[in-house]
Amino acid sequence: MTGVSELLVCELGQVEYREALALQERVRARRQAEEIGDVLLLLEHPPVYTRGRRTEPGELPMGEDWYRMQGIDVVDTDRGGRVTYHGPGQLVGYPIVRVDDVVAYVRRLEQAILAALAEEGIEARTRTDEGADFTGVWVEERKIASIGVHVQRGVSTHGFAVNVENDLQPFEWVVPCGLEGVRMTSVIRERRDPAPGAMPHFRATMERCFTAAFDRAGRTIAPEELEGSRVPSS
Repeated sequence: MTGVSELLVCELGQVEYREALALQERVRARRQAEEIGDVLLLLEHPPVYTRGRRTEPGELPMGEDWYRMQGIDVVDTDRGGRVTYHGPGQLVGYPIVRVDDVVAYVRRLEQAILAALAEEGIEARTRTDEGADFTGVWVEERKIASIGVHVQRGVSTHGFAVNVENDLQPFEWVVPCGLEGVRMTSVIRERRDPAPGAMPHFRATMERCFTAAFDRAGRTIAPEELEGSRVPSS
């Protein structure tokens, strides 16, 4: 691994969206101050709709109160993109890393997800040539992964979400990613394997494919190390 820079990887389990957002902001400040190296947070969220900067009226047609009655929170966020859904069984990755070229960075995120899905036997593709709303990863015409990022003073927050074994029904109640009629899918749906327990294996696969796509050497750290003393990269 000589000459390969390190990526700190932290698995957080299930974290409420606002808490995860605040954590990203604290870690980003540490990264900007060079108190910590590049970080990849891997986690899941309780049910929540998040509205990106390009969200338009009508993308949550039932109204916020109706969604909250279904047990789904609604949160505005500073990432790019439009409305999406997060919930248990969906793998969320928040890379907090130095970024020089945002477009190239998003393309690498897409390639990492494509590689992870290929290891699961799922042939996926990108559709970025069809416009910004098609950013993400697709299986034929079905969307399996979403991407939305924010870069401040050269450091990223937000990132990607891959549907692994989550409930897809909440996507039917909104206009996901601003695309009318889009169908969502998941790893277990594409594999036609309804058995639970796909997440741990896919999380490990995604971590490996992410580090490979970015030419990094992953090192797992504990959550308390994110905000503790200096954690340098190698």
